[in-house]
Amino acid sequence: MSTNNTTQNLKSTSSEALDWTVVQKDMKSKLGSDIYESWLRKIDFVEEMSNYILLSVSTRFIRDWITSRYLDQILQVVKVYKKDLTRIEFKITEKNSVSDAENNTLSNENNENVSFIKDTYLQYNRIDPNKRFDNFITGTSNKLAYEASQKVSENISHYNPLYIYGGVGMGKTHLLNSIGLSLKDKNKVMFISAERFMYQFVKSIKSNDMVKFKEYFRNTDILLIDDIQFMNGKEAMQEEFFHTFNALLDKGSQVIISADRAPNKLSRIQDRIKSRFAGGLVVDIQKPDYELRSKIVKQKTEELNIFYSNQVNISNEIQKFISTEITTSIRELVGAINRVVSFSRIYNKVPNLSEVKVVLKDLLNIGENKVTIDLIQSTVCKFFKISKNEMLSSRRSRYLVRPRQTAIYLTKILTSKSLPEIGREFSNRDHTTIIHSVKTIEKLKEKDPDMTNNINNLKNQILYTKENEI
Repeated sequence: MSTNNTTQNLKSTSSEALDWTVVQKDMKSKLGSDIYESWLRKIDFVEEMSNYILLSVSTRFIRDWITSRYLDQILQVVKVYKKDLTRIEFKITEKNSVSDAENNTLSNENNENVSFIKDTYLQYNRIDPNKRFDNFITGTSNKLAYEASQKVSENISHYNPLYIYGGVGMGKTHLLNSIGLSLKDKNKVMFISAERFMYQFVKSIKSNDMVKFKEYFRNTDILLIDDIQFMNGKEAMQEEFFHTFNALLDKGSQVIISADRAPNKLSRIQDRIKSRFAGGLVVDIQKPDYELRSKIVKQKTEELNIFYSNQVNISNEIQKFISTEITTSIRELVGAINRVVSFSRIYNKVPNLSEVKVVLKDLLNIGENKVTIDLIQSTVCKFFKISKNEMLSSRRSRYLVRPRQTAIYLTKILTSKSLPEIGREFSNRDHTTIIHSVKTIEKLKEKDPDMTNNINNLKNQILYTKENEI
């Protein structure tokens, strides 16, 4: 008897085991080859247990990205083949960064002409296949930058350097990615942020390996540098950048730079470097007008609707509200749509306008103070008359579990934090615990009027304190 029980609790026999290769093919088909190649191909299958599977990825960053964006879809695909698998867990398996980078460069034909410093700190700067010219939405505010980027892609050194500037989340990195993607098949492309350039410079000095550093950055056809404003101070590093910049221009290489301000507004950067930047084509991306915002909201909503097989229904009223109210940046606009869609899918309902206002509260101009997790935890603890240490402890007493789940639920609906971020703020709890807590409170609200009243009272206390008064 004990042997049978043990067998049931251990992983399935090989004849019944989940075929991860088949699952991967299905994920690639349903989520698209771009998402699969960028993120899901990095997942390794470890083992299958009685009701869950263990997967591994190489970094915490990749794990958090996948769990916050694709976990539900992956689980849906897995359950097609094994219905008794109800959750997925990840572990971090670090790999040798140098050998991995070398192997990836050799094995991935799509990236064979893209140069990368073989260091784990730089792996996140690889060209993103999801950011292309054909999915960059244009309007009057960004049309000039878009057309200049296309021109450079057709005829390198036509505008050299090309300097694109604009506020945060306006699409600068998207354009740099698009240029890199269109040129990488026939040119050696180096795409890196200014911060990583500085890191690698300092690292090369410490390891007495400046010759290799110079070779990396000067032996390239296309150099794309993102967020050049962070390359301030550090005179020796700016000196090296200046000579690298000149060497590339002299040999006819194309240099494309992005920043959050015009060249003459850069602080603590040498005048001769700013003069070189200004000597090329300087274009700006302005804040999106209503027409562009409306176009983005409509297109992104349609894309998500197709992706989720017409299960997402965001009304025209809500689309118009988002287009009107979210004016700061395109990134915040897309983030607002994703939040509303996530709300719709988690609670299996179409949100009304008042619910959308709560979901997007921190993005709207409603009061200057934003809701914090600490405020939520303190308010819930005071309401239930428990201490914060008790709430965050591992104890599972009923008088602690319900307040803890309530605080997690309120954090999910009142903030923009991802599941892994919420888990970290609640004593490093797993994202599956966060999902379970949200769903538990949602079910209790349907059956228990007292729970609904408690939630509403807590929401009012959190949202409408004098500090956060609308």
